Amino acid sequence: MQGQNSIFGTIVQAERVILQGMENGMGGSLPVENVQQLASKKLKDIPLRYIRPELHSDEVSTDESLQIPAVDFGKLDLGTDHESAKLHGACKDWGFFQLINHGISEAIEEMKAVTEEFFKLPLEEKMEYAQLTNSIEGYGQAFVVSEDQKLDWGDMLFLIALPLARRNMRFWPANPTAFRSTLDRYSSELKRVSMRLVKAMAENLGLEQQDDLTSLFEECVQGIRMNYYPPCEHHATKVSGLSPHSDATGITLLVQVNQVPGLQIKKNGKWVPVKPLPNAIIVNIGDIIEIMSNGEYGSIEHRAMVNPETERLSIAGFHSPTMAAMIGPLAGLVKESSEGAKYKTVSHEDYVKLVVRSKLDGKSLLENLRTT
Repeated sequence: MQGQNSIFGTIVQAERVILQGMENGMGGSLPVENVQQLASKKLKDIPLRYIRPELHSDEVSTDESLQIPAVDFGKLDLGTDHESAKLHGACKDWGFFQLINHGISEAIEEMKAVTEEFFKLPLEEKMEYAQLTNSIEGYGQAFVVSEDQKLDWGDMLFLIALPLARRNMRFWPANPTAFRSTLDRYSSELKRVSMRLVKAMAENLGLEQQDDLTSLFEECVQGIRMNYYPPCEHHATKVSGLSPHSDATGITLLVQVNQVPGLQIKKNGKWVPVKPLPNAIIVNIGDIIEIMSNGEYGSIEHRAMVNPETERLSIAGFHSPTMAAMIGPLAGLVKESSEGAKYKTVSHEDYVKLVVRSKLDGKSLLENLRTT
């Protein structure tokens, strides 16, 4: 036991060193105009940096029967083979699914309430939590890496919630007064659900040593991103709330704060609008799971569109392995593949540097890590 404690202490110390290093020189997002404030002016002509000409040529599916699968968490937690098979199919064929009967509705509703309250605050109060140079946390807009790239029609508040030692309370709003305690509870509940999903994925992937995957997420890095997409009265079809991308993390759990649609996923070359089920969590596979599963499970491009009349809010919970992990295909899955390792292996620290210094651009980051 003493030896195990020594090893655990070494890992924790390594985590702290890496996480502290993330605060310096890893990159961040350039400051841009607040979109909520810009939208309040109801301009007939908005800045050209928000206009996306390519949207006119994008094909959006009108097949309402084409919807992402639903997985019952309660049945999955009981080990039901049928539900496990549904999860496996969703991860292989869609990269997205809706999780029902998850048991954390109360924590979700509380988190929705404080998120809405935060974005209703005066701009000067929200700006107290603005992003700083070379920081990925705070209030602003993410992945702005140049002065001339196109901008998204949306604002966000991004916070690292786990590991606990990584929390920077300088960015955690003190108003609403319940925000910090609510996010603390929400973070814990979300991690519990995500860990059960990762365990089920490890089982479905047929890993002889399931801990090869699940142990990497036990001390996970969890980021919570609260999104606010203002209405765009005159140009809703010409702007993008969030550019097409696949999530660079492991697994994402998304909840809709209000029922305004906007999420779309790319399936067979077409954009498919997602219709959220009541009280469901929308889950998607991230690039890290695609890499670790050696391509068995795939991340998928998705984007957020804007409503001309009504604001849209959502909360995304990103879960990635411990910062001490190596990001690469799991050995057991490479061994079974006739093609060998389909992705390079890099340190998590180097992987994060690649992510925060890149703009959202489909699956370009993942493509750069392919071996063939």
